[in-house]
Formats: sequence, structure tokens, C-alpha cells
Amino acid sequence: MTDRLYYNDSHRKEFEAEVLDCRPVKDKYEVVLDRTAFFPEGGGQYADTGYLDDVEVLDVKEREDVIFHTTAAPLEIGRMVAGRIDWEQRFDRMQQHTGEHMVSGLIHRRFGYDNVGFHLGSDYCTMDFNGPIPREALKEIEQEANRAVFQNLDIQISYPSKKELKELEYRSKIEIDGQVRIVTVPGYDVCACCAPHVKRTGEIGLIKLVGMAKYKGGERISMLCGRRALLDYEIKDENAKRISALLCAKEYEVADAVERMKEEQASLKGKLASLQQKLLSYQAAQIPVEGKVTAVFDPSLSGNAPRDLMNLLLGRGAVVCAVFTGTDDLGYRYVIGSGREDVRPLCRMLNEAFEGRGGGKPEMAQGSMKGSEEKIRELIGNWI
Repeated sequence: MTDRLYYNDSHRKEFEAEVLDCRPVKDKYEVVLDRTAFFPEGGGQYADTGYLDDVEVLDVKEREDVIFHTTAAPLEIGRMVAGRIDWEQRFDRMQQHTGEHMVSGLIHRRFGYDNVGFHLGSDYCTMDFNGPIPREALKEIEQEANRAVFQNLDIQISYPSKKELKELEYRSKIEIDGQVRIVTVPGYDVCACCAPHVKRTGEIGLIKLVGMAKYKGGERISMLCGRRALLDYEIKDENAKRISALLCAKEYEVADAVERMKEEQASLKGKLASLQQKLLSYQAAQIPVEGKVTAVFDPSLSGNAPRDLMNLLLGRGAVVCAVFTGTDDLGYRYVIGSGREDVRPLCRMLNEAFEGRGGGKPEMAQGSMKGSEEKIRELIGNWI
């Protein structure tokens, strides 16, 4: 059994230990020490990384009470080594994990929901709860969790006896064999957990709940704590300042300014659509309607404009109308219609001749293809 130094001192950054075993595993090595401050992966939290002397520790796993350190190079059995964990990474994870305890405890106390899934990634933290949570309640929970941060409460670690455990109300996601380790945030949460946590709630700095989504009948909540929350604020603050400058609005009023801009945009879109219809009507009036197929090539058409122009020309008496938008280099998007002819044979002929894709109904077909305007017009002119 490896002596877990992080149980007694979560803030221990360095330690000395004896190498008990070292075995090759693929292109790396698994090292067993008599004691370690490296936390192995577990409970939704990734393992610590760092160094044993000058050998990099890439991962840490626990199997049958023994902790295995995955290293980039071998270490001599019996050798005393100096271990150094990546403290910045460890402290960040302790901030997130302790924040998760407080939020989960508050949600459990208020709604009775369990945390049924927890993932602590390198840049985000998610918690899954087995019931719905109103958005306004989530804001209140965030404020209450931060009140606990500001109180700078002591995080208590205890190892109750089996008798004491039976009388203790605590959260736990799984059945635990052997000694149970209880992490308590006084007044907020009591939970069985093996991971290292901060010593006082003030070390978390800030808890920010940044997202929520429906998940398996419950709720998935995304959270940032400490430096992660600060970095998130810095990015959003910079964006708010840039938007404020672009809109010539105060930072706290950018949402109202954007809403007004959206209303103006909707109004302008309506006016633009009306003008485009007038322009299409004028354009259709200038196009000669002759022969079996009236073909139009116009790279400026977009959206529904090709179909609208086609319908206007059919209204003027065109037997078949084919409207193409695009260029010889980039290819063409087309729409073909008729009130009297089945246009599908023409569509198939164009697709076969110009690597096209598309189809439709007898009265209208559409698609895309590659080719030159000259060749396309030539083929259409020969269609009977």
C-alpha cells in the first residue's frame, strides 16, 4: 500500500520517497514509491503530473491500493527520489473540485438532487444532476456558494468509524469499501471523497456557473473557479469593451444597443427585400423571352432570388426558364422551372454533361454543376 501524502497535506508540493518497483510498459515506465504526493486519477479528476528527480511523471493510476507513476524514463529500484508535483495545475484542480462540493451540496440541500456525474477537465468543469433546476435558482446557488468563499471557512477532513458513518448524513456517488474519507464544508456540504481540496474556502477565490443544459432528464452545469473564472471574466470584459466601442454605447448597455441594432436590421431587411423584388421585376422585364428555354446567367443573385426571377419570367410566358448564378471558375447553382414542360430531363442532361448534382419535380428542379456559360448555353439550345 502506498502512503498517500496528499491525504494529510493537500498543499504539499515536494517530497522524498524510495523507489520500490519500476517496470517497462510499452515505451514508458510504471514506478511504485513507498509514499507519494501525486494524486492518481479518480472521482472525475485527472491525475497530477510533475517530476521524480529529473524524470517526468506523465500520469498516475491506482490499482489495489498501490499507486503507479507513469514516467518517461526508468528509475533505479531502491533509489531515493525527490518528487515535485505541478503545483499550479494541482491548485487549480483543488479550486474546481472544492467549488463542486459546495455547489453540489447546495443543490442537494435545496432540491434533493444527487450529483450523478462530475468531470474536471483542463479548461472546464461539469456537474450532472438528476433533476431539473430553474435558471433563476442557479443564480441564487452561485451567490450562496460565493458567500461561503468569502467566509473563508475551514475545509474539514475526517475518517469516521463505521458506527459514526451510519449516523452521518453525507453525499456519495458510489458504495465505498474500507475506510471512508469525509470532506466537510461546514454548513454547505458533507461528502465522501478521496481527492485533495483547498484548506479554506477563501482559496477558491470565485465560483462562477457559466452554463447549463438539459442532460438525461436532469441538468448539466458548467463551472469555473479561481483563476479560470478570472480568465473567463477577462475575456468577456475585453469583448464587452470592444463591442461598447463599436456600438458607441456604455459597457453595461451593450445588450440594449445590440437589441436596437437587431430591430433596425430587421426593418432594413424588409426594405431591402421589397427593393430586391422591384429590381427583379425590372430585370425580368428586360430579358427576352424566346425559344423553348429562357436561360439567365447572373452571378449577383443569391438566396431565393434565382427562383423568384424564374417565376417572373414564367409569368411573362417563358415555356421553360433556367436561371444560373455563379461563375465558370467556381461553378453554378441553378433552378429550372416550367408550367407546361417536365424539366427533369433537362436537369438530368445538365448534370450528366457538367458533373452536376440535383433534381426535383416535373415543374421545378434545382442543383449545382461545373462548366462554362458558353457550353451550358450550347447544350440548352440543342435541347428538344
